[in-house]
Amino acid sequence: MGEQNVHELDDQKRKAFTKALLNDVRALEMMLEKGLFETGIRRIGAEQEMFLIDENLAAAPIVMQLLERLDDPRLTTELAQYNLEANLDPQVFGEGCLRQMEIELQNVLDTVRNGAAAFNSDILLVGILPTLRRSDLDLDSMTPKQRYYELNRVMRRLRGDEFKVQINGIDEFHLSHDSVMLEAANTSFQIHFQVSPDEFAPFYNVAQAISAPVLATAVNSPLLMGRRLWSETRIALFERSVDTRSELQSGRGLQPRVHFGERWLKNSILELFQEDITQHRSVLAGDLTENACEVLRSGEIPQLNALRLHNGTIYRWNRPCYGVKDGVAHLRIEHRVLPAGPTVVDEVANAAFFFGLMASLTHDSKPISEVMEFEHAKRNFFSAAQTGLDAQFTWLGGKTFTAGHLITEELLPSAREGLLQTGVDSADVTRYLDIIEERVASQQTGAQWALGSIIGMGQRGTSDLRSRQVTAAMLKHQRSGNPVHEWPLATLADDKRDRNWRSSYQTVGQIMTTDLFTVQPGDIVDLAASVMEWSHVRHVPVEDESGKLVGLLSHWDLLRLIARGASGEMVEVGTIMRKEPVTVEPQFRTIDAIHLMRSRQVACLPVVEEGKLVGMITERDLIIVSSKLLEDFLQKTDSQ
Repeated sequence: MGEQNVHELDDQKRKAFTKALLNDVRALEMMLEKGLFETGIRRIGAEQEMFLIDENLAAAPIVMQLLERLDDPRLTTELAQYNLEANLDPQVFGEGCLRQMEIELQNVLDTVRNGAAAFNSDILLVGILPTLRRSDLDLDSMTPKQRYYELNRVMRRLRGDEFKVQINGIDEFHLSHDSVMLEAANTSFQIHFQVSPDEFAPFYNVAQAISAPVLATAVNSPLLMGRRLWSETRIALFERSVDTRSELQSGRGLQPRVHFGERWLKNSILELFQEDITQHRSVLAGDLTENACEVLRSGEIPQLNALRLHNGTIYRWNRPCYGVKDGVAHLRIEHRVLPAGPTVVDEVANAAFFFGLMASLTHDSKPISEVMEFEHAKRNFFSAAQTGLDAQFTWLGGKTFTAGHLITEELLPSAREGLLQTGVDSADVTRYLDIIEERVASQQTGAQWALGSIIGMGQRGTSDLRSRQVTAAMLKHQRSGNPVHEWPLATLADDKRDRNWRSSYQTVGQIMTTDLFTVQPGDIVDLAASVMEWSHVRHVPVEDESGKLVGLLSHWDLLRLIARGASGEMVEVGTIMRKEPVTVEPQFRTIDAIHLMRSRQVACLPVVEEGKLVGMITERDLIIVSSKLLEDFLQKTDSQ
């Protein structure tokens, strides 16, 4: 997330920051003209984001305590208290760079995992945590640092409304949220590629073009709060989670803060920075003590703090980056497309595929911008995010390929050649790219493994239990280190004493019914009675047009109506419904719900969030829970 020392932008500070930002751009332009950048060498690097999970496989908000315990400079915070980021050392691109990346990555993850164990927690590498809950996205889970609070405040103000997410996949997902915490649902494996200024444009365009096939092999985020969505749902969710545009701005074609771009890069990195400054207002201010042009005139290299801070709030999927190391400036491309996981070796294999294509395709006789339409590159990218290896791509010269055919027949040989010509050890090239080849041949990406596991479980257990079993299997296989194409599908444990069974019935939100039939107060009672008969339910929630729960209608209310002899009349639901029914929230404990239903003598409890109906728990649901608990008890008794 970058610089933490930020403050609120009032009108005066905004003007000062804008002036510093423009000054940084002028300084960057001068540096490009004078050739004040490191050249003749390429480096690679990576940032590993991860989820912290507790013993029940749920998000564990322990990052501040964990960082204090580990005191490791490679580790830093992210937006949520259950996210953590590790920064790896840059490596010269060649020889054993990929193997060294794997070794260091495994080392830092082992360090974090050992530290997390002190809090009965662990880490998981996955694009979106399958057990993530709506309550994990509340502001209480935000990392307590001023940067995040200010980022949320300003983006919320710019948005002027709630952040709205609608994603359609196998299932549908709709959510309106009042903060940027939706961003915290995503974790990635971000890789960096350092290039010289004069070759930045062709390399950047190649990165854009290959994002689709590289992503198609790496998809690992198909599940979000029990919904089966895109193969890489992270792409859609992240774009919408920090979309500060108003409807008017969106209608005018203004790019969101998370975006792929609209055209090939023509000449230099300056075009990207200038476009982002033109389209997006500054949201944070930081250290403005540096006058970049003055620093440059004094013979030193400026940090360009304002430009870097602004760039840190624009999330291109391939982001331009400026950096200074030991007084030497450099440029790099940050490839933000790849999700975290499924394993360390899978991640490094994905990186090897990307780096190999970057090295080979820039040596083609014609620039990629001359043999491929940008619209095709963009469409390919979103097709890969939606369907993974099932995507259809329009490639160079307008030729159409399936993702698997393009990768196997053309891109993997090209990536091998690029890595070998760069001097990467041949054994490492074989090891990592063979993993990609075998993954494509088996058609088992991380996303396909998770979806196949969920489908194989059928309707057994609850949705929460199925997500928990997938997460448990993912953690087990991740620890083994075997690449994802070798993983057997996750299955549902038959042993009711299994921790995941017990953990999946603790709260109302885990067992509630979400496939609800509702009526409105102005509907006639005959409609409600018909719904009850057709759906075999005894209670129907009543909500207004905005989705707010306003009452509850039961079969007893209908029987009383019949007893009064009014069954033939045009009676409205609102006249006989029970107003202000007893309700609970999803986090309400199941055992407390049982006590509440007994004490209030009610047969069902509508489940609400902020007054909106999200589910229903009935006596039947509690009978199922009770039977599971009784089976658990009897099994324990028999085993003693």
